[in-house]
Amino acid sequence: MNRATIDRRRWQILAILCLSIIVIGLDNLILNLALPSIQQDLDASGSDLQWTIDAYTLPFGGLLLLTGSLGDRYGRKRMLSLGLVVFLAFSLVAAFAPSMELLIAARAGMGVGGALIMPATLSIIKDVFPPEEQAKAIGMWAGSSAIGIPLGPIVGGVLLEHFWWGTVFLVNVPVVLIGLIAGAKLIPESRAPRSGKLDLVGAALSVAALGTVVYGIIEASREGWGSTVTLSTIALGLVLVLAFVGWERRTANPLIDASLFRNRSFSGGAVVVVCINFCLFGLLFVATQYLQYVLRYDPIDAGLRLLPCITLVVGAGLGVKLVEKLGLKLTVVAGLLVTSAGMALMAAVGTSSESLTLSSLAVLGFGMGLSMPACANAILASTPQDQSGAGSAVTDASVQVGGALGIAVTGSVLATSYQDSLGSLGQLPPGADELVRDSIGGAAAVAGQLGSAGERIVTAASSAYVDGVQSSMLAGAGVAFLGAVLALVILPRWAPEGAAAPAAKPGEGKGQRPVEELVD
Repeated sequence: MNRATIDRRRWQILAILCLSIIVIGLDNLILNLALPSIQQDLDASGSDLQWTIDAYTLPFGGLLLLTGSLGDRYGRKRMLSLGLVVFLAFSLVAAFAPSMELLIAARAGMGVGGALIMPATLSIIKDVFPPEEQAKAIGMWAGSSAIGIPLGPIVGGVLLEHFWWGTVFLVNVPVVLIGLIAGAKLIPESRAPRSGKLDLVGAALSVAALGTVVYGIIEASREGWGSTVTLSTIALGLVLVLAFVGWERRTANPLIDASLFRNRSFSGGAVVVVCINFCLFGLLFVATQYLQYVLRYDPIDAGLRLLPCITLVVGAGLGVKLVEKLGLKLTVVAGLLVTSAGMALMAAVGTSSESLTLSSLAVLGFGMGLSMPACANAILASTPQDQSGAGSAVTDASVQVGGALGIAVTGSVLATSYQDSLGSLGQLPPGADELVRDSIGGAAAVAGQLGSAGERIVTAASSAYVDGVQSSMLAGAGVAFLGAVLALVILPRWAPEGAAAPAAKPGEGKGQRPVEELVD
C-alpha cells in the first residue's frame, strides 16, 4: 500500500478533527455579540444573559473526564459523532428558541455536545498518528482551537448586521454536517482493548468535582472571590477532587489511572496548560472590550484585530523542532516567558494603543504555540493507549479550568481597578452613575443616551478601563511567569517518547479498523 496515500488520509482525518474544534472555539465569543438583541427580543434579565453563557461552560467543563473515558470504552469515533449530533441538534433549538428558558437549556445541551467532541479529537489523533508525528498534529489541533476564537466576533458581526440573532447558532450547522459526513467515511473507530465495569462512582465524582470547581469560578466572577458562595463552592470542589483521586487509586477499573498524576510530564503538562489558557482567555476578555469601547471599533473590525494571535500556528511549528533540540522543559519555559511578555505588552497600553494591542496578541499567540502543543503531546505520550480518551480529557479540562480562571480573575482585577479609577462623574440621570461604574459597556450605553454631553463619560471610562487593563494584564504576566517557574521545577528535560504502556496500533481491538483499511 502506498505510504503517501496513508499519510494523506491521516491529514484528512486531522482536518476533520480541526474543523470540529473550530466550531467549539467559534462559539466562545460569537454569542457575546448577540446578547443585546437576545435581551430585547426575549425580554431577558442580566442574570438570564449570564446563564446563557454559563449554561454552556458548566456541563462542558464538568463532563470532560467522563466523556473521555466513555470514548475509550465505547469508541472514540462514536463519541465524536454523538457529540457533533448533539451539538447540531441543540444549535438548531437555540437558534429558534422562543424563550430564555429554552435558550439556556439549549446552551446546556451544546455544552454536553462540546464535552463529547473535544476529548475524542485528541484521542483520535493519538490513535491515528505515529508518535513521531503526533506533536505536529497536536500543534495544528491547538492552532485550530485558537483560530475559532477571533473568528467568532468576525462571523457574528457579519451575521448580526444582516440577520437575526439566531443565525449565530445556525453557523454551526454546515460545519458540523461536513464533520459528520466526512468523519463517517474517513475516521477509523478505536477503543481500549481491555474491558471491565464502568466506574460509576468515579464518573459521578468526576462530574461533581469538575462541575463544582467550574461553578465556583463562575460565581467568583459575579459574587467576588471573597464571597461565602465562591469560597465554599471552590472548597467543596477541591474536596471532591481529592475524593475522586482517592477512589481512583482503590477501584479496579478506574476512569483514569491516578498514578499518572505522579508522572512529571503528565501533571506538569496539565499545570502549564492551565497557566497558558489563563493568559489567553484573560487577554481576549480584556482586548475584546478594549478594541470596542476604548478604540471604538465595531464588532467586525474588533474581531479582525484579534487575528494576530494565530501566530500560535507558527509557534507550534517551531516548538516541535525546539523540543527535539532543546528538550521539553526548556521549550515550554521559553514559551511561557514569551507569553508573559505578551501580557506585559498589553499592560502598557494607553487610550490609543492599537499597535501595542496587536503586538501583544501576536507575542502571546507565539508563546502559546511554543508551549501548549508540547505539553498536550507530553500528556498524551504519558497516557496508556487504553486511557487516551481520559488523558485527552485532562488536557481539555485544564484548558477549560484555565480559561474560566483567566476570565474570572482578570475580570475581577479589571473591575476593581476600573471602579477605583473613576472619579466624580458630575450630574447624571437617575441610575446612570451606577451603570457607568458597573462596566465600560454600561458607560458606553449611558454616553449614547446623553449625546455630545456623553463624551466626557466615555473619556473618563476609557481612562479608568486602561488602568484596569494594566492591573489585570500584569497579574496575567505574573501567572505566566509562575507557570515558567513551575515548568522548570516539575517537567522533565526531555519529552516522553511513547505511551506509558505498550501502544495499540491504530484500530486495534474489538470493532476497530486500522487507517490503512480505509484506503482503497
